[in-house]
Amino acid sequence: MRLRHIEIFHAIYTTGSITNAAKILHVSQPSVSKVLSHAEMQLGFKLFERIKGRLIPTDEANMLFDEVNKIYLQMRTIKSTAENIKKSEFGNINLSVTPALGFEALPSAIALYHSCYPNVNFNVQTVHNNEVLQALLEHKCDIAVLFSPSKLPGVKSIELARSELVIVYPKTRFPDAPAQLAFDDLIDYEFIDISDSGPLANLLWGRMMEENIILNSTIKVHTYFIAVRLVAQGVGICIVDKYTAMGNLSDNVAIASFDPPLYFNVNALHLENRTLSNPASIFLEQLTLCI
Repeated sequence: MRLRHIEIFHAIYTTGSITNAAKILHVSQPSVSKVLSHAEMQLGFKLFERIKGRLIPTDEANMLFDEVNKIYLQMRTIKSTAENIKKSEFGNINLSVTPALGFEALPSAIALYHSCYPNVNFNVQTVHNNEVLQALLEHKCDIAVLFSPSKLPGVKSIELARSELVIVYPKTRFPDAPAQLAFDDLIDYEFIDISDSGPLANLLWGRMMEENIILNSTIKVHTYFIAVRLVAQGVGICIVDKYTAMGNLSDNVAIASFDPPLYFNVNALHLENRTLSNPASIFLEQLTLCI
């Protein structure tokens, strides 16, 4: 099957008619019918039967569709990549960041940069560690900024800063507002667990295993700032990155570092075979000042 055959077959199979296929492909119905006939002739078997005015896939078409769908999805990825490459003109910064940097560090860096370079365009999205390689390969972003990212093939990592995990607690629990706390200080308090298999969770649970500590938890969340907001409601304590903690502080909440501290790195990633543009390089310098 040629690529055009695959496109037409996929459109008819998923929409159920030549009319609908023609609409989503922005071509005429005769064109769709002609390509379908040519595809069936090339294959040597029919793909659809016309029953009561509807096109019903044959058994052969059903067997073929799974493989065709894989290629179709790859074609969409290629198209998406091509569109993103087209947009990557000089003066554009396509950036993906871990959500925690969106509270303060990233807005401050963009504001600082924009005041000096007002004609540079920004496209900003959030990304998680397990999504970053695909985002870079498809050129959805030129740079990704993450916490303690794993080493990835074909990706260069630049260390921008070091931060830490902190304990967020209601001030009523520790009236003396300690600047540091240890796991032993937390044992008697409800722990809001952040169900995350990422690098920060691995860092936290690694320390807990070293110290043979188990914290009592009946509430689990998947988002760091929700955990901090729950602490503000007096529900318990949580352990999050310092950026999230500082971005969600309230009058009745305080933070403490671990004793000893639990540090992690903040890294910028980009493809090794793509040199960063001058605007992107300058922006990373500004971002480093803000984190």
